Amino acid sequence: MSDRILIDGDNLSLEDVERVATDPETQVAFAEGVEARMQRSRDVVERALAEGATVYGVTTGFGRLAETPIPADRLEELQINLIRSHACGFGPPLSRAETRAMMLLRANVLAKGFSGIRPGVVQRLLDMLNRGVHPVIPEQGSVGASGDLAPLSHLALVLVGEGEAEVGGEVLPGAEAMRRAGLEPVRLQAKEGLALNNGTQFMAGIGALLLRGAERVVEAADIAGAMSLEGLMGTPDAFHPAIMRARPHPGQAASAQRLRDLLADSEIRESHRHGDPRVQDAYSIRCMPQVHGAARNALAYVRQVLECEANSATDNPLIFPDEGENGLVISGGNFHGQPVAQVLDLLAIALADLASISERRTERLVNPDLSGDLPAFLTRDPGVCSGFMIAQITAAALVSENKVLCHPASVDSIPTGANKEDHVSMGGHGAIKARRVLRNTEAVLAIELLCAAQALEFRKPLRPGRGVERAYDKFRERIGHLDADRALAPDIEAAAALVREGALVDL
Repeated sequence: MSDRILIDGDNLSLEDVERVATDPETQVAFAEGVEARMQRSRDVVERALAEGATVYGVTTGFGRLAETPIPADRLEELQINLIRSHACGFGPPLSRAETRAMMLLRANVLAKGFSGIRPGVVQRLLDMLNRGVHPVIPEQGSVGASGDLAPLSHLALVLVGEGEAEVGGEVLPGAEAMRRAGLEPVRLQAKEGLALNNGTQFMAGIGALLLRGAERVVEAADIAGAMSLEGLMGTPDAFHPAIMRARPHPGQAASAQRLRDLLADSEIRESHRHGDPRVQDAYSIRCMPQVHGAARNALAYVRQVLECEANSATDNPLIFPDEGENGLVISGGNFHGQPVAQVLDLLAIALADLASISERRTERLVNPDLSGDLPAFLTRDPGVCSGFMIAQITAAALVSENKVLCHPASVDSIPTGANKEDHVSMGGHGAIKARRVLRNTEAVLAIELLCAAQALEFRKPLRPGRGVERAYDKFRERIGHLDADRALAPDIEAAAALVREGALVDL
């Protein structure tokens, strides 16, 4: 794998975003021809200035102040004041990975050449990324209308030598952070502050990382579900290809195939193929392809939108050098976050449902009224030992918290900017709460894996399906079985890390 990613504004993948976000050693550079393309749009801005044209945010104020002309000798002051005044976020800072994702996406969309910013300014942003200068960006304060104004302004502050940044684990004033990295702050010229803080890269950057995590979660859900089926001595008959062909949703078919592969050659299944009085399993077992598959379908749509957004020009006004004789500068609304806000809500809903069905399988594993011949709460000494009794309660608590968090942010709006921005997306809220839903769902699946692996102990010497056995062996490399009661919080965290890393299966 190359140690460098080239950006051109058109071809950045979500895998690239995750790689740069999580691996500071990965370097980012412009693809061939990008700087020339960016310069052409900058030339349009320079011509407009020379001709004395009225251009929103370049020779005028912003928002409700768009009718206020700005004298030529104050145009640079206008841009730096835009960044300073808009850097009014609140709350805990983004993680390093989220900040890096946001920086990469901002550089990539500017590389499209529709923003009128000098190539050197964006190169300096890439230099910050490559040298580990990470702006401190509070997670609250964006309504996702004129883009993520406050978060992006905190990012841009460090670029001009202000604000704060983390370098090597230490938070420093922006100027000092740049000095330590051997970088000079930039001096913004006309249009450039607006090019830096208009856009959706806060919600899209977090969303890209959440989507990759969610894709690992849905894979883990199939594994945990198959392991639970074996522990409960269920049947895979409901996953038959004929049933899937009769309702050919792609995600449903994919999960069914995955479950069949995980359960292939199961000795546990053969042990009760004949003479079992049960006709069919409960929905949480039988309907895994339908429920897990619905999540797969939802995440496929989320991916489609986020991949498009990662390569979209989202500031305002946009500059089109090839339109007309002298290029076109036109105001629009590409900064509005509604497309991203809606899919972040969908992502949270899909994850919450995976957690919900997982918790029901956990309940069946631990509840002696539902678990068949498994011991109560999966302990060899019920009564003296509580086993996994409270682990199921933790899962239930997290599932219920997800229900609260899944109220869609994208249906809310509140007027801002003196009612100029009279409809907003709340995509930033959607990103932050979806992040919590993801973490909760990872933990719920971790609890199911703990219980399902424990249930398999009681099925020995019978062996589960090949895929289940492989996942079980990987699981046991990190987490031992429960002989007697112990604090389970570390086990839950360790199992959640396996889910988060995708360690039980290669995606």
